[in-house]
Amino acid sequence: MSSRKADVFALFVRPAVLAGAGLLSALPAWSQYPGQVTKSGKETPELRSIAVLEWTGEAGKPKASRLVPVAVLDGGQLQDGGLYLARPEPLALAGGVEYELQQNGKPVGLYDIKNAGQEQGSWVGYGAWKSLPAARPRPSQREMARIRIDDDAQSDSPVLHRKHHADDAPAGGAGSGGSSGGGGSSQTGSSGPATASDPDRPTLHKKSGSDTGDASATSSSSAPAPDTDPDRPTLHKKASSESDSGSAAPDDPDQPKLKKKKQSEDVGHVDSMPDVTDADRPRLMRGRSSGAGPEVLPSLMGLPPEMQQTVAVSDARSRPEHPWSYTWANPDDEAKMKLKLEEMARDALGLKPPPPPPASKRTPARKNAKPVSPLPPPAPLMDEQFRVFELAYGSGATQVLTAHTDAPRAQMKFVTLVTQPDLYGNVLVLMKSVTDSAHLDETPRMRLVDAVDAMADNRGELLFELRGATQRQFALYRVLRGQAEKQFVSGGGDFGTEGK
Repeated sequence: MSSRKADVFALFVRPAVLAGAGLLSALPAWSQYPGQVTKSGKETPELRSIAVLEWTGEAGKPKASRLVPVAVLDGGQLQDGGLYLARPEPLALAGGVEYELQQNGKPVGLYDIKNAGQEQGSWVGYGAWKSLPAARPRPSQREMARIRIDDDAQSDSPVLHRKHHADDAPAGGAGSGGSSGGGGSSQTGSSGPATASDPDRPTLHKKSGSDTGDASATSSSSAPAPDTDPDRPTLHKKASSESDSGSAAPDDPDQPKLKKKKQSEDVGHVDSMPDVTDADRPRLMRGRSSGAGPEVLPSLMGLPPEMQQTVAVSDARSRPEHPWSYTWANPDDEAKMKLKLEEMARDALGLKPPPPPPASKRTPARKNAKPVSPLPPPAPLMDEQFRVFELAYGSGATQVLTAHTDAPRAQMKFVTLVTQPDLYGNVLVLMKSVTDSAHLDETPRMRLVDAVDAMADNRGELLFELRGATQRQFALYRVLRGQAEKQFVSGGGDFGTEGK
């Protein structure tokens, strides 16, 4: 089991503790352990954490941020991310865990957990938002041509193969070891003995040149000592006096020089403090605090109106990108569906104007009658959010609309609709939630966060925030076979009767 958890979230490691003395006492609590005991096959997904990042300010450079754990997928089962393996912080908020931030299934950044804390009884994590690593650009054709090695080009840089020179002896005399060696004609004509070396072995040639600048003078000079190689480069001692190098270069008065600082004798010497007679008297001294605080301090508290949310996923495996946006065959169909859902939302919120009276009860028009005023425009839907998802490859459109009325906070009404279009263009309602500010703890407001692949099966679930008056939770809904079923709720259970 521990090998399956080894590469989880970078630091997701579950230690296995088995004591012989406590084995019998652990048997009654075995069923309470949320993890998987048996080793699963290769197709079983590894540990996978689903969370929600909340922040204020600019995306990528937030003023304040926090990460709220939602669920941990372990062995195909969803566990509460805020309670799973808490020691004391939950496993999803362990230091060093990295989350990938996603919007509509596309990665938009990374979030590294630094430390964790509790806010109103729930665990949250604090860290840093990092940008995605940039892909390394491919070299251009011109750069590739520069990198390519030309074997025929003459170059002074060292190479791993022998270079062919015009004055080299033919390769056929390589085995004789005589005058047909690898040296030049000027070297073979000297009176010294031939150097025993491999003629095919590349050698470093000594740079020609002397005080007279004549290369022939070097070949006609006396033979070198038997224990030296004339072609071996030597290191010449730098002239240190006028007799060796002719004339010494004068010192530049403007050239900066590094001078060794002369250490004074009184460094580190401390005189006794004046007017202090008690040696045991405590003194106030400036210094670093002994208590080391958290790396990232809590900065986002409560639920500010400007707070934004996005999905965060931490997985040991690198999975391909899976966008959730739905592409309409006819772009006009999206606008038509939005109008139908807005009409249904106004009807659920009680904002739909009364229908006009029937024609039989209308007052007959008189000659000098005042013109009838047109119908008022539809009531506005505040904080409206309309999203269309393709939650699986090849599936139909799943539409979500959330909004509330334009009224004071204490009198607001909220609506959430999850629908799908049928074959005839009608709207099939999968889930409808309607509540008001006075009953939020009984029926919480459902706020859509985004779609996320919580089960690692390439099928998206709808992630909602269930926000009440004094508490909140997060819920995952799976849309399948014309139904929206609640799959998971964080926080240890449901509160209210949402999703009626």
